[in-house]
Amino acid sequence: MSSALGGRAARLFVVLAGFFVANAIIAEFVGVKIFALETTLGRPPFGWSLFGQTGSLSFTAGVLLWPLVFIMTDVINEYFGRTGVRFISLLAVCLISYAFVVAYLAIGLAPATWWLTVNEPRGVPDMQAAFTNVFGQGMWTIGGSITAFLIGQFIDVTIFHRIRRATGDRWIWLRATGSTAVSQLIDSFVVLYVAFVLGPQQWPTSLFLAVGTVNYLYKMCAAIALIPLIYLMRRLIVGYLGVDEAAVLERAAA
Repeated sequence: MSSALGGRAARLFVVLAGFFVANAIIAEFVGVKIFALETTLGRPPFGWSLFGQTGSLSFTAGVLLWPLVFIMTDVINEYFGRTGVRFISLLAVCLISYAFVVAYLAIGLAPATWWLTVNEPRGVPDMQAAFTNVFGQGMWTIGGSITAFLIGQFIDVTIFHRIRRATGDRWIWLRATGSTAVSQLIDSFVVLYVAFVLGPQQWPTSLFLAVGTVNYLYKMCAAIALIPLIYLMRRLIVGYLGVDEAAVLERAAA
């Protein structure tokens, strides 16, 4: 097995890529749920007001996982460079698309009669309708999410290496957070623009800007809060690979 996987570095890439793709796919599917952050934390509604729009801090459940995807991007970037990040990004898009195709095929299957009402005592009178609503996300939403994800990933890897060239091996937090700040600024607005401005809902510009800004601020707060995780993962990777092999990967990635 060791020779087939090419050693510790190869196994590390498989683990990082697997965790990256798994989180991206899960985030896409759980993102259908909108949750209230203030209520979840037991706090009164924040009541933001931007661009003539008001609202509370409501996000898709996917935001719980996307910050981890950003962290994995930076870690893979650190040790496997542009090639590694582009490979896993394209792989994730292909597998996300595959997952949605399978979900749509499953929706199209004729449901068993008894299954339709099996969960009626739990408040779900129609399982087919529930299944369709959870897994049958609109094509505009799927397209917007995938487009934003790819653009964000490719921008992230570019900014990451520009900062790395300017600072050398110092300030890991700066290249990780700086690349995320730029890539997620674009990601936050692209996904909303494709899904809800170009899409059938036709959001007005003020709503698009307000929701995009709130989403971006949340992502940046999460990215800053997770900075210690980057250093922890770096320590674990160096401990797994050894100082010398980790240094070789970092030099090759740069």
